Amino acid sequence: MSETFQIPIEAAEAYEQRFVPAIFAEWAPRAVAAAGVGQGTRLLDVACGTGIVARSAVDLIGDRGRVVGVDLNESMLVVARRIAPDIEWRRGDAEELPFEDESFDVAICQMAMMFFPDRRAAFDEMHRVLAVGGRLVVVVPAALDRQPAYRVFVDAAVEQAGPAAASLLGAYWSCGDLDELAAEAAATGLTIVDLATIDGTARFASAADFVATEIAASPLGERVDDAAAAEIAEATGRALDHYSSARGFEIPLVCHVLVAGR
Repeated sequence: MSETFQIPIEAAEAYEQRFVPAIFAEWAPRAVAAAGVGQGTRLLDVACGTGIVARSAVDLIGDRGRVVGVDLNESMLVVARRIAPDIEWRRGDAEELPFEDESFDVAICQMAMMFFPDRRAAFDEMHRVLAVGGRLVVVVPAALDRQPAYRVFVDAAVEQAGPAAASLLGAYWSCGDLDELAAEAAATGLTIVDLATIDGTARFASAADFVATEIAASPLGERVDDAAAAEIAEATGRALDHYSSARGFEIPLVCHVLVAGR
């Protein structure tokens, strides 16, 4: 995979302000619950972004545990440190985690596994840092053919931005085969505890806000000019008008949740 997903600080701020409440805040408590987090847990938030999983877990864990977020993107960590300075934030690669063996009871990787160039290496590393009896939770979007609203947006973006958008947006759905993901985890020696496909909801103020968020808070913003963004918003809003209501713009987002143990 050629995508690096390095983003400037402005995009990291937009990610926290827009993506987190729209999408990730729904899944973080689910991931924390699936991991069985409680008082004294040592938790690693892998590819933490701005840290919504770590922040969702810290009060449950209390002073006797440990919460660490690790991310390769320094801009994400700058935002994470500003929001939650008491949490430990580390820069590091998921495929070469900067921690000793068996350092954590729980590892959670939410909405990031699809971006790793070598998923097997990432599973190996998360397995390595888990203590015996530890638990891993991975959350990823299901395949694009299960995402009717996002399919419209992706098609509109690719039409306007061409191969650059296709490469970037295709990566989002690259872990869509749950059986394949489970096989990659099991190949490292992890024991699969549970596999689930869950219907979620992405919530935005409007279709235009949805498109603006997807562009501003990701590397797509560097590949789409204002005119193209307006065309994408117009095409997406027209096709997805039925998702608008008095509550705003709510579209389905189907995700896979893998739970594995060491």
